[in-house]
Amino acid sequence: MSIIKPTSTNFSNKKSLENDCLEVYTSNLISGQWVLPICYALLEKKLRFADFKEIFPNITDRVLTLQLRKLERNKILKRTVYPEVPPRVEYELTSIGNELKPVIKELERWGAKHKEYVSVQNKINGAN
Repeated sequence: MSIIKPTSTNFSNKKSLENDCLEVYTSNLISGQWVLPICYALLEKKLRFADFKEIFPNITDRVLTLQLRKLERNKILKRTVYPEVPPRVEYELTSIGNELKPVIKELERWGAKHKEYVSVQNKINGAN
């Protein structure tokens, strides 16, 4: 996850697109390999860091932390720290984050449809 320099043309183009196209703005909010799986996992219940590690055993602590912070910064999820020893931290979708549910479900449906379409096309064309 690299940071784009604010003085770069890439940064200017990205900001311009975000301002002019809400689809680009939205896709930037939910981009990242783990963002949608994290949101999907939070659709039904609050989760703790260890829960995510159990659900996604291949994610590193660093990447999970960065993705959770990104989602928190973008107000998609809420992090609650309970004053206990040891500290307990729970993550849950915010009200605006919960509005992603039909979007995520539709992406899931479309993904299954696309995967099947590609499989059929590859069989027709003799590719694997």
